[in-house]
Amino acid sequence: MLRLSLLVHSLIPLSLARKSDGGTVWATPHDSYSSSIGVLGCKVNTNRIAYWPYSVDCNNICIALTYEDRTVHLLRVDQSQGAYDVSYDAWNYLYTGYSATDKPTAGGPVEMTYSNVDASKCSDLIHTKKSKLPLSAANSMNFLTSCLDRNESTWVGDNYVLYNILDSICTLGHDETCELDYPAENQAKCPHTMGVPDELKGEAVVNIRYPSGEKVSAADGKPVDEDGAVGLNRPSGMALAIVVLISACLALGM
Repeated sequence: MLRLSLLVHSLIPLSLARKSDGGTVWATPHDSYSSSIGVLGCKVNTNRIAYWPYSVDCNNICIALTYEDRTVHLLRVDQSQGAYDVSYDAWNYLYTGYSATDKPTAGGPVEMTYSNVDASKCSDLIHTKKSKLPLSAANSMNFLTSCLDRNESTWVGDNYVLYNILDSICTLGHDETCELDYPAENQAKCPHTMGVPDELKGEAVVNIRYPSGEKVSAADGKPVDEDGAVGLNRPSGMALAIVVLISACLALGM
């Protein structure tokens, strides 16, 4: 019965959302970054992402989501299977007023209101020059050309930058921009050969795990430190005791 109730809650706002630029949704927490259009997680704030249950739009890329007196802006760069998913940190802040890393909270769908807003409201969530949408040169072309082929200009068509990075969690490729001469050519040109799956280091995407609030690598799920680096396993109590004993012996000249 609970599942049926949640399904009804999710389906009703879906039909309304498609007909308007705003409405009420039942927002749920989402703790793993992804992008169906190839937006690169290492170039955006992955803690402020909306995963809405319909195709990503060439213009309505920014959403304002409100609960009580709190509002956050979210990039809509992925499509869910039916739920109105929101980055866990954003959901936690809206619901409680705290970051998921400070006071993580568990919960299900929460009734919130949203509206499509001008993309400039999300400019601080995009970490590229002039806040252009960072797309994968190898895997974003279908979405990008659908925006470029329209008779009228679109926000995405006027505000994109291509990178020679293969995956949305930035583990393969090269951190370099590519040029696209469209429609004369439908494939971008990059300093390195485009699409080669070379290991990419230094561009880690970090997820905040639900419901613990732990920061983990999007690539392998391992814990990361405050700087985003993969952390090492903590030494055991026995190992620490041995280190202390050796240090004491050295200090005493034994």
